[in-house]
Amino acid sequence: MPTRLIIALSGASGQIYGIRLLEILRQTPEIETHVILSPSAGITIAQETTYTPKQVEALADVLYRPADIGAAIASGSFETLGMIVAPCSVKTLSSIAHSYNADLITRAADVQLKEGRPVLLAVRETPLHLGHLRLMTQAAEIGCIIFPPVPAFYTLPQTLDDLINVTCGRILARVGIPNHFYQEWLGLKR
Repeated sequence: MPTRLIIALSGASGQIYGIRLLEILRQTPEIETHVILSPSAGITIAQETTYTPKQVEALADVLYRPADIGAAIASGSFETLGMIVAPCSVKTLSSIAHSYNADLITRAADVQLKEGRPVLLAVRETPLHLGHLRLMTQAAEIGCIIFPPVPAFYTLPQTLDDLINVTCGRILARVGIPNHFYQEWLGLKR
C-alpha cells in the first residue's frame, strides 16, 4: 500500500510552495499525493505563476474537488501520513482552527487532527494582527504545526528557487519525509 500525503492549496499568495511540494513528491514514488485546490487557489496560481491550474492538478496522484465531502480523505479510516496546507490562507486557518468543515480542505484537516496525524499550515500573511495570531495559537492548541514559509538564509541561497526549495524541504522534513532539499544546520563555521 502506498504512503499517502494530503496536500491542499488554498487561495493565499505563495502558490509556488504547494506546487514545488508536488513537484518534489513526484520524484518520490513511494509517496502518493492526494490533492485539493480551492477555487481561489486556481485564480492565484494563474496570477502569480507560469503554471495553469490544470498543470498543477496533473502533479497529483489523486485529485479531489473542494466540495467532495464524501471523498476518501474525509474519513479517518483512510490512512495517511498527514496533511500540508501550502499556502494556507487566513480563511482556511480560521476554518481549521474552529473545526468548521465548510469544504474538503477543512474536513480533511479536521479528520487528520482527530486521528492524531500532523497537519502543517504554511500560513501566508503579513503583517499579522492579533486576530491572526490568536487563530494560529488556537490551531496550534488543537495540534496543527504552524509553519509560515519564512526563508532560511544560512544556506546562502543564490536564487528564488533556492529559497523555495529549502522551505519545501523543511516542510517535508517536519512531517517526517526525508529529503535532500534543505541542509541541516551544523553550527557556525569556524
